[in-house]
Amino acid sequence: VVLFSCQSMQDIITFGSSTQDIYAKSKQFLSVLGKAFKTGEGICLTLGSKIELDDLLMSSGGGGTNSAATFANQGFKVSYHGQVGEDCFGNLILGETESFGVNKNLILRSKNKFTSTSIFLVYPGRDRTILVYRSASDDLNKKDIAWQKIKKTKWFYLAPFSGKLANLTKDLVDFAKKNEIQVAWNPGYNQLNFPKSVLDNILKNIDILILNREEASSLAKISFEKEKEILRKLRTITKGIVIMTKGKNGALVSDSKYLYKAPISKSKFVDSTGAGDAFGSGFVSGMIQKNDITFAIQLAIANSGSCISEWGAKNGLLKKGQKWEKVKVERKKI
Repeated sequence: VVLFSCQSMQDIITFGSSTQDIYAKSKQFLSVLGKAFKTGEGICLTLGSKIELDDLLMSSGGGGTNSAATFANQGFKVSYHGQVGEDCFGNLILGETESFGVNKNLILRSKNKFTSTSIFLVYPGRDRTILVYRSASDDLNKKDIAWQKIKKTKWFYLAPFSGKLANLTKDLVDFAKKNEIQVAWNPGYNQLNFPKSVLDNILKNIDILILNREEASSLAKISFEKEKEILRKLRTITKGIVIMTKGKNGALVSDSKYLYKAPISKSKFVDSTGAGDAFGSGFVSGMIQKNDITFAIQLAIANSGSCISEWGAKNGLLKKGQKWEKVKVERKKI
């Protein structure tokens, strides 16, 4: 494993959550229909008894480390700047981060908070329910950032932030602008609900904006069926490339001249965890490699498709030199 010194120029530094993901699969989970559930269906467990698991998988997750893994796999010098607890899960995340070749010297250890954890209750052949414990990674604040060290990079990749971490968004973007660092941003719910003045100030300094269709619709305040109108509106509030992912319906990307449209890959589906992170970091990887939007979309879709073909957010990520299928990308003048 090669670790890159934080004192040398990095290609990219990622920010966002770091979690320990635990997948529990059991045929003894029961499906229950009811209006009390948002989706109309829930998982039921027998109270007071032991439930036998058919399989158990543990893997690191979180947007900050997931995106860092893609960048490292693509051959970039990458650091993850985040926080884990001083516990066994924190040790596991540090070990897995190191195994990908990500610089871990900017990862802090919290004495007061446990490592953030997600528990996936997997209903075989159906879907999963996720129990989320947000802790150490969301507790990062301004005084924890190694401001002098993070000057030495070309890109910031901001995965979704929540908790105290969300309040760092504007500080990081302003710092990037001041130091001529390019920024890719995949905002989370808390960030999209910043006051309009704060959000507008951030968006005008973003180089690549990554949203799903619902997020893009909310930000543009336009019905999600009106995709072209959404992208047209978003181009007026950010200078950068705008990406709108649409799940099974592929993705739309827009710059100042063209609208790009692409389908999803034909990869087998196993687990959707980390698919969004794989897409966003795959796109940025493609732009850094070739500065070509068509290629970046193709790499993003291939990386995301490969990610969902295996359990866990990192196990299926593409590696540099690995062969992958390029989808057809349509390009039209705006």
